[in-house]
Amino acid sequence: MPHAELKYSSDLAFDPVPMLAEIEATILEHDAGAGTCKGRAYPTDLYHHTHIIVSISLLPKAHRDAAFLKALSDDLEARIKTHLTQDCAFSLDLAFSGASYVTNMHHAARK
Repeated sequence: MPHAELKYSSDLAFDPVPMLAEIEATILEHDAGAGTCKGRAYPTDLYHHTHIIVSISLLPKAHRDAAFLKALSDDLEARIKTHLTQDCAFSLDLAFSGASYVTNMHHAARK
C-alpha cells in the first residue's frame, strides 16, 4: 500500500487528482502487487520559489532493489512532469517505510 504526497507552491497550476492517479498506475506497472496508492496533495500559499516535492513511500520487499527504484524513479519523474506546464523546481523522493510502520484497515463499529 504505497503512499504519495504532493507538496507544492499554490502558484503551480495543475490538477493533483490525475497526477496522483498517474503515480498509482506507474507504481502498478512496475509492481502489480503493490496495491492501491494512497495519495494526498498539499498546496501552500506560503512559499519561496515555485516548486513541487513528490514523496512516495513503499514497503520494503526483496524485489524492490536499487534497479527497481531507479527504473520506477525514472518513469515517475517523466510521467509526473507531463502534468506540469510551467517552470518549477522539482523534487522526487522514493523511500521505504520503517520497521515500525503499521498498515492495515480500520473498520468502524456499526450500530
